[in-house]
Amino acid sequence: MTRKIFALMALSVVLSACESTETEPATQKPTPAVQASPTPATSASPEPGTSPGSQLKTGDKVKAVNGSFNEATVISVDEKSAKVTIKIVGQAAEKTVALSEVVKQ
Repeated sequence: MTRKIFALMALSVVLSACESTETEPATQKPTPAVQASPTPATSASPEPGTSPGSQLKTGDKVKAVNGSFNEATVISVDEKSAKVTIKIVGQAAEKTVALSEVVKQ
């Protein structure tokens, strides 16, 4: 019984020693090398993580993934709901699908 209590106390001491604590005072000002610049850096090229909807526009030729890759034309893009309305070649009706189901050609 005393071994269990001793082991529990040792474990709690070890865990409390591993907790991170703030050693610097909170009122210290950051050094100029650490300060963020007032104007963000801009890049001329689009980032690879941009959404596909921002790259699609009306009239673009795309391939729709609905079991197989079907050629289609973009009718409209709704970036808020992440949906795109397309017209698949060979079908009369327009279809609204998620942006993730469309690949630009």
